[in-house]
Amino acid sequence: QVQLVESGGGLVQAGDSLRLSCAASGRTISGFAMGWFRQAPGKEREFVAAISWSGGTRYKDSVKGRFTISRDNAKNTGYLQMNSLKPEDTAVYYCAADTGLSTWAWEYHYWGQGTQVTVSS
Repeated sequence: QVQLVESGGGLVQAGDSLRLSCAASGRTISGFAMGWFRQAPGKEREFVAAISWSGGTRYKDSVKGRFTISRDNAKNTGYLQMNSLKPEDTAVYYCAADTGLSTWAWEYHYWGQGTQVTVSS
């Protein structure tokens, strides 16, 4: 079993930055892909970014150039650096992990509880 705990969310202004963390426990996730998804009120959960066990990355088009996903396997932790935040980035952000890199939420078995990110204009 893998437990994931997100942190780092908060209320910021447009143009600000935040770094989300996803701490894993229960087993090492060095061989797992990690993903970040978000869900705004009244909307479906959507893919944001993912990183494979070897460091390959994928991003949602609207966050390319602003968000960076990374991982520190020694700390069993993943990160999402978010720069130039926009009001439309407001959502609950979830991290997820599974054996294969995917942009589809249903392919991730392990999920965190989410952290709120609110960007004011």
